[in-house]
Amino acid sequence: MTDPKTISYQGEPGANSHIICEEAYPDWTALPCPTFEDAFAAVTEGRAQAAMIPIENSIAGRVADIHHLIPTSALHIVAEHFLPIHFQLMVLPGTRIEDLRSVHTHVHALGQCRRIIRRLGLKAVVAGDTAGAAREVMEAGDPSRAALAPALAAEVYGLDILARDVEDEAHNTTRFVVFRPEALPVAAGDRPMVTSFVFRVRNIPAALYKALGGFATNGVNMSKLESYMVDGEFTATQFYAEVDGHPEEPGLARALAELAYFSRELRIVGTYPAHPFRDAARPAAE
Repeated sequence: MTDPKTISYQGEPGANSHIICEEAYPDWTALPCPTFEDAFAAVTEGRAQAAMIPIENSIAGRVADIHHLIPTSALHIVAEHFLPIHFQLMVLPGTRIEDLRSVHTHVHALGQCRRIIRRLGLKAVVAGDTAGAAREVMEAGDPSRAALAPALAAEVYGLDILARDVEDEAHNTTRFVVFRPEALPVAAGDRPMVTSFVFRVRNIPAALYKALGGFATNGVNMSKLESYMVDGEFTATQFYAEVDGHPEEPGLARALAELAYFSRELRIVGTYPAHPFRDAARPAAE
């Protein structure tokens, strides 16, 4: 019988996605999956009831693979969570820092820890994910290798931490969204909300300009707009967007109606409460 409280994530035990699963859903079982597609499939096939997926990082930007999966998935975004990211330089027990020749981790982590890699003169090697890099260092048994991974990975794989919190920027934060098979009902007006949707505009002059004009005229804040090609065609562009508000609020309802008029396709991916981290991260007004 399937555990009624299972949440899937991409990565191996000890990864940042594993950490946020335990923080946000401490009573649920976290299910590691090799790829984002596998994490989604675990939900659609009923092996998990939700998937915790990273969607953007404050340094590396968007997680491109996810934006390509969202339009083709029938899953719904029901929540968002933010995780401050900290990377530890971890090695086999007893290894000295002067023994190191290479460092292994996910490509995003390499981009977020450039300073220590350059300072130590290490060869950067891309791994499938951060926790997987830690496991590979443990399995290789080579003291010249290090991994950049969360502290939990050092616990899981029995590694020593030579340097803590080596990320380049203190604001390094990853935003995660939670996907479920069905949308969770949320009422308008109770608290700040976020609405995510995908759309494709009609092939007419200034279609995107006209489609988005309703958000400006109705005072709706659009916090994200991403574009990407469909099926490799330069003339077929799809968009993923996020706005503040609930579709039942008059302003957003009018803006979405105007968007629908100028669009070939429009699908609401999710409406969910805005996480309190948004207010904490917003700069104070001058």
